[in-house]
Amino acid sequence: MITINLKNRCSSKKSLALFMQTNITHLKELEQTRTGETYATAFNSFMRFTNGEDVSLSEMDSDMMVAYETYLKVNGVSMNTISFYMRILRAVYNRAVEQGITLQRYPFKHVYTGVCKTIKRALPLSVIKQIRLLELPPNSTLDYVRDMFLFSFYTRGMSFVDMAYLHKEDLSEGILSYKRKKTGQLLHIRWERCMENIVKKYSWNHTVYLLPILKDNGVDERRQYKNAITLMNRRLKDIGRMVGLTHPLTMHCARHSWASVAKHKRIPLSVISESMGHDSEGTTMIYLSSLDTAVIDEANKQVLKELF
Repeated sequence: MITINLKNRCSSKKSLALFMQTNITHLKELEQTRTGETYATAFNSFMRFTNGEDVSLSEMDSDMMVAYETYLKVNGVSMNTISFYMRILRAVYNRAVEQGITLQRYPFKHVYTGVCKTIKRALPLSVIKQIRLLELPPNSTLDYVRDMFLFSFYTRGMSFVDMAYLHKEDLSEGILSYKRKKTGQLLHIRWERCMENIVKKYSWNHTVYLLPILKDNGVDERRQYKNAITLMNRRLKDIGRMVGLTHPLTMHCARHSWASVAKHKRIPLSVISESMGHDSEGTTMIYLSSLDTAVIDEANKQVLKELF
């Protein structure tokens, strides 16, 4: 449930809080729950800056946003997170301008809205092997977390949200088919023994889902997912320390690592892009309509062969 905490709301229709809530409600109606949650996160951060006091859209000027940026920096917020918050607030502000609710005063012209280069998340295959061969207590949380990480790697870097919502019926005649939550693209993956071994390990899972991530059918699946990804990334940090990583191990690392290993194996960029279900961006994807799935499956087979 999305909550916005305020001491006082502006009574005017030009209230930032009221306009933000309207946008969040609209996103929920469009079933864009995750986007709505990011809007609420950004807004709650801004309200901590104002000590819970609502502001009117007309009060949002360059000085206020520069002060907010300074507040975030002082509190140790990364530049990418600062940019994330600013871009959300800017999108909402610009929407208010379009609707004639406030005048365009360009309040975000002096704050950071770019993207900084982050630490590389890709791991060399040797580290993936270390993770696979770690001696962990059987049936422990760490063992489960390691399995989910490896399943992502085995399935060409499948994102955790897509893994969570896989249904058993998505696996048919040796092909795992699913639509990416992020792009809606339909992907097909040839089922390999390493994937089957993980699913069999959790044969006690009697839900409609292929993996034991969402463990209660139809019970607030969004909350189950958020709890699961929080657990994953917290315990993956422990696994990362076990193999000597100096930066946090996350589920995103599995996705980045598969792409890196595939590139090292000299698999064409176009094949990697199609394999991972990337959006049609760049020259490669302009002419790439749909590769033969056998080519993609062979690419994944090469990566897994190297691992085992």
